[in-house]
Amino acid sequence: MPNTETFDTFFNKFKESISNGTFAKLTLAKTIGNTQLMNIYVRTIVIDDELKFTLTFKYQTEEEIHNHTMDEAIPILTSYMNNPFLKALLFTTISDVTLKLNKKRVATIIEQAPTFKNADALYLEWYSTQ
Repeated sequence: MPNTETFDTFFNKFKESISNGTFAKLTLAKTIGNTQLMNIYVRTIVIDDELKFTLTFKYQTEEEIHNHTMDEAIPILTSYMNNPFLKALLFTTISDVTLKLNKKRVATIIEQAPTFKNADALYLEWYSTQ
């Protein structure tokens, strides 16, 4: 996959936001064509005192929710890039990080000022006990 290095950089920023307490949420968006799957939203959840990630698959008529560890979630999310999503948005309290695929499917990363001032509440509660 020609974008492997860029994808790795983006998901390392995701891991970094988890380790430094700044993660707010992650979203896969901007589909190719008219697809049933509209978005994937990633939030944190704590199950048996273990941090996991809730992946909410938003379809045109329904939602599916799955919980995964970080090691499970990243390959799942990566598999949806370019099929059908062209954009992944990582929201942290430090910056918004956007992974975009252009028409030639070349990935780039853009960082902007943060949208969120506070990290994900469930995650912050777990993070403060670690």
